[in-house]
Amino acid sequence: MTPSQTSQRLENKWDDARAQDMSEPEKLLYRSNLLGSDKRITNYGGGNTSAKVMQDDPLTGDVTEVLWVKGSGGDVGSIKMDGFSTLYMDKLNALRGLYRGVEFEDEMVAYLPHCTFNLNPRAASIDTPLHAYVPAKHVDHMHPDAIIAIAAAKDSKALTQKIFGNRIGWLPWKKPGYELGLWLSDFCKQNPDAKGVVLESHGLFTWADDAKDCYELTLNVIQTAMDWFATETAGRDAFGGPVHTSLDADARRATAARLMPAIRGYVSGQQHMVGHFTDSDAVLEFVNAKDMERLAALGTSCPDHFLRTKICPLVVDFNPAKPDIDATIAGLADAIAEYRVGYQAYYDRCKRDDSPAIRDPNAVVYLIPGVGMITFAKDKATARISGEFYVNAINVMRGADAVSEYQGLPEQEAFDIEYWLLEEAKLQRMPAPKSMAGRVALVTGGAGGIGAATAERYLREGACVMLADIDDAALAETHESLSAKYSADVVRTINMNVTDEAAVAFAYSDITAEFGGIDILVSNAGIASSAPIEDTSLDLWNKNMSILSTGYFLVSREAFKLFKVQNMGGAIVFVASKNGLAASPNASAYCTAKASEIHLARCLALEGAPMGVRVNVVNPDAVLKGSKIWQGEWLDQRAGTYGTDKDGLEEMYRDRSMLKRSVLPEDIAEAAYFLASDLSAKSTGNIINVDAGNKEAFTR
Repeated sequence: MTPSQTSQRLENKWDDARAQDMSEPEKLLYRSNLLGSDKRITNYGGGNTSAKVMQDDPLTGDVTEVLWVKGSGGDVGSIKMDGFSTLYMDKLNALRGLYRGVEFEDEMVAYLPHCTFNLNPRAASIDTPLHAYVPAKHVDHMHPDAIIAIAAAKDSKALTQKIFGNRIGWLPWKKPGYELGLWLSDFCKQNPDAKGVVLESHGLFTWADDAKDCYELTLNVIQTAMDWFATETAGRDAFGGPVHTSLDADARRATAARLMPAIRGYVSGQQHMVGHFTDSDAVLEFVNAKDMERLAALGTSCPDHFLRTKICPLVVDFNPAKPDIDATIAGLADAIAEYRVGYQAYYDRCKRDDSPAIRDPNAVVYLIPGVGMITFAKDKATARISGEFYVNAINVMRGADAVSEYQGLPEQEAFDIEYWLLEEAKLQRMPAPKSMAGRVALVTGGAGGIGAATAERYLREGACVMLADIDDAALAETHESLSAKYSADVVRTINMNVTDEAAVAFAYSDITAEFGGIDILVSNAGIASSAPIEDTSLDLWNKNMSILSTGYFLVSREAFKLFKVQNMGGAIVFVASKNGLAASPNASAYCTAKASEIHLARCLALEGAPMGVRVNVVNPDAVLKGSKIWQGEWLDQRAGTYGTDKDGLEEMYRDRSMLKRSVLPEDIAEAAYFLASDLSAKSTGNIINVDAGNKEAFTR
């Protein structure tokens, strides 16, 4: 527990007025959401809650006891009513007669569907027997850092007795499952006055016969532990005290931005990985500490922590007192290779005859003294949550090692959790990854119609996207819309002028610190002007060339630098124009700049091919909807050029096309998706015209 955690007491959020008219299942949902709203009580996805409720059997009409328990894979903080499994208690009790012993306990999971009440499709979790066999109406199972710090201490049983007396009992480590449910049942019979139990290296169970009482009991037990640790550790250095000093915040982020693409390139062999950087006070205290490497090597203790963070983290060789990022990057290849060798050895030592094949041997967590923590996973949310879980583990290590001696899970037990056949079955049931899962894209002109549509198309396929634009209001609006639809984890924005070299470099540093690297650049920043050649000023000419040619060069150059570091290939899509191929009256500056853009793409395709970087072009024409370049003078100018008004311009463009159709931002986005995805993996240096047909723009 960090000092800020222990100084702020847990808040009792129960509202009697709100709860008074709730049914027992509704009170269970209310209690669950309250408990999950504070990460000091339980981590994301961790723990579960239950209530035993008397209900009418839908077939017989008889009143029967039903267990409502959080289903497999849910999160108590965000769970809804459909997230609970419902099972007949009499059938759950009948399972005792089918149990053949601990070596067969996994087969009991297959019996749980036979206990389902009211055809509830929600799968029951492995912890269902633990809730069923506690003889109380309401049961909470939480993973509070303060309790796990007790559970992970070498003398956790004695600490539990010292802190709680006989009110809270203790059970030794046992893998979650049916056998542990029977242990808990026996404990309750032998200790009828106990209000809960600490499970070694796991977490906390508490119970009561009233929903509010159970909630308040859970808070009280956790707060008791927090208060005890606050008293016991007051004035003492954590983790043996600091031996490093943190870099300042800007330098930490800049260092992470340099390291993350290099790490990402090494760990993305099986699939594209996404990164997350954390430099919270808790993380910095740990990575700067004398005992960090000793404790990190012990691994995590709680199964939830371990499943998210792997057997142990990789400590990056970096000295914040004499920072040499180039030397650190040069050493990453050997360090990551050594970690893989160690992971393979761990697998070979612990595997059983029926163990699943070895999974990704790379580390999830990377600890950098003076800088912070980097985590990599298959998507941004998982990378972020993995980091949160390791912060939980840090808090546990801080407490346990301060009052006793921290101990991680024994290696074989850890392996049996990681390669548990039930966990493997859960992984196999997961949906196939989307086509852009793990990809990271930067879209310039991202707040306009084409940019926003392209970003949405990529997000729909599982990508992470950073939108760059100079219009802060439009960026904020687009960010709000896309985040609400696809989650805040996967959308970022930045104010970036593509003609400003420093701003472009900073944007790339920002996207790497946010997501770990980049796979796709959509260069879409735009401007449009219309004037006869004799009225085209040098400023107007230069403005077109600066944004549409130089700007595309600058963003591409920075992308190439990162592509080279990652060594994973990449894709660049230029959004050019039909006017890059077909001349247009009164638009010489615009047409010339767009032609330059197209030829730059050809040159980059040549340079990028040896490292798997593809560069292609989409040529739109007359995309009026949502396009900022059609606002203001350009619209008036083009309408004047063609002798029509604003309302008639779109009709004129549609009618002059071969297919007689309007071109929409979503049409351009579809082409940009094709050119950035694996669907076009064998295409580079190409142009796709999305103009409803214009023979002057035929490429041949």
